[in-house]
Amino acid sequence: MSSSTPAPQRPAEPSRAEEVAGLRPRYQADLAAGTDRFFEPRRTECPWCGSSSLRVRLRTIDLFQHKPGRFVLEACEECHHVFQNPRLSDEGLEFYYRDFYDGLGEKQLGGAFARRTKTYVGRAEPMKRFTGSPAMWLDVGTGHGHFCETARTVFPGTTFDGLDFTDGIEVAEREGRVTRGFRGSFTELAGEDLAGGYDVVSMYHYLEHSTNPREELRAAWKTVRPGGYLMIEVPDAESRLARWLGRWWLPWLQPQHLNFVPLANLRRELTALGFTVVAEQRAEPHDPVDLLGAVWLPLNRYAPAEDAPWHPEPPGRPALLLRRLLLLAGLPLLVLATVLDRVLVKPLAGRAGLANAYRVIARRD
Repeated sequence: MSSSTPAPQRPAEPSRAEEVAGLRPRYQADLAAGTDRFFEPRRTECPWCGSSSLRVRLRTIDLFQHKPGRFVLEACEECHHVFQNPRLSDEGLEFYYRDFYDGLGEKQLGGAFARRTKTYVGRAEPMKRFTGSPAMWLDVGTGHGHFCETARTVFPGTTFDGLDFTDGIEVAEREGRVTRGFRGSFTELAGEDLAGGYDVVSMYHYLEHSTNPREELRAAWKTVRPGGYLMIEVPDAESRLARWLGRWWLPWLQPQHLNFVPLANLRRELTALGFTVVAEQRAEPHDPVDLLGAVWLPLNRYAPAEDAPWHPEPPGRPALLLRRLLLLAGLPLLVLATVLDRVLVKPLAGRAGLANAYRVIARRD
């Protein structure tokens, strides 16, 4: 090619409006028969302990994407496990996850995850207390692999692999954030390529997405080598803020979060599997977003929805203008909530029962 020959131009990326228009026929076809098939039959017993003593903890809708559907969380009166009931079916999981972490949501959430470097360092550093430099680390539910990319600065000699069931894992491998990316079910892959191969397995905000947390823990036991470690971080539904804020407590994240395992239940299950719990943390994994979420979620709920393919037609200009005006009017409250989250709630999180997450580190015996 001569120097005067112009380089081939990359095709322009479609605008969001064009992407939404292209996706709308599929979504409308999915919704033509209603949302009933997106749910399994309602359970009459707790999926953790089998008790029939259940009570409704929360009724809500999709406060994030505004996809249609109504969701219920129930709590077991015996073991205090909180779970979605009725739970999403396989079709429902595919429908509600679609375009959240990938597709339409990939750029927005990918950027948000990439900026959480300090959080990722805080997740990796506790392992220094127990192992000098693990050779192999598997991050389950790694998404786009940003944790692995950051954790490599804490453990530069460690090989980080990732596993996820979305195409984010392919992005993570392509960008070099993980050495190997495994796409699929952890419970299925644990008995094959992954068995006994890792010094550390981490599950950061993964277990609550699982349809069967016990199976995931058994898969982790298979994957961690004897003497290796399992690190789990999940939302804490026992937080006082979860009770006070109700449906506006951001970590409920309906309809994606299916199970909220209390710390005592998780500790007993890990012990029964053959792990020794060596650390429990509440203050350290707390993410200062509760008050911010309690302002943002109502704003997003009551402002006119932005254009999305699961809506029958695009909103008109007046609706979009009203949305912008309402969000702009709420900006001072969002700023105030952010400040209060950091200067008021975070320092008290561990002592006052306000922490929105807990972390467990367990050694396989």
